[in-house]
Amino acid sequence: MTDIPKGTLQEQTFFEQVGGEETFRRLVHRFYEGVAEDPLLRPMYPEEDLGPAEERFALFLMQYWGGPTTYSEHRGHPRLRMRHAPFVVDRAAHDAWLRHMRVALDELGLAPEHEEQLWRYLTYAAASMVNTAD
Repeated sequence: MTDIPKGTLQEQTFFEQVGGEETFRRLVHRFYEGVAEDPLLRPMYPEEDLGPAEERFALFLMQYWGGPTTYSEHRGHPRLRMRHAPFVVDRAAHDAWLRHMRVALDELGLAPEHEEQLWRYLTYAAASMVNTAD
């Protein structure tokens, strides 16, 4: 059996492999640029400034993918379905969300295997938030 040197890909979290906090902040910032202009999604964010929502989402994704646990330290368990329950999340909202996320993800320029893994999660997450039939 060979020892895996510290800091190698096998030891790093996905968070570290894709560039850490900077990568997730870029992803989420670009995503919210799209949301800010989207007539279907923008009303789901009652705050005038999308900054707090952007911060929460960035912290959530960083924690999910192996980064700091700041999200849970400040907000507790994610409870994503419960947090989204007050909003009508139908197929159109799902599709709009994924459209903006696809643009944001494409602009990151991740390695294909990382992009695929992240996209699989994002499409799963989007589908699991749907709470209203068409």
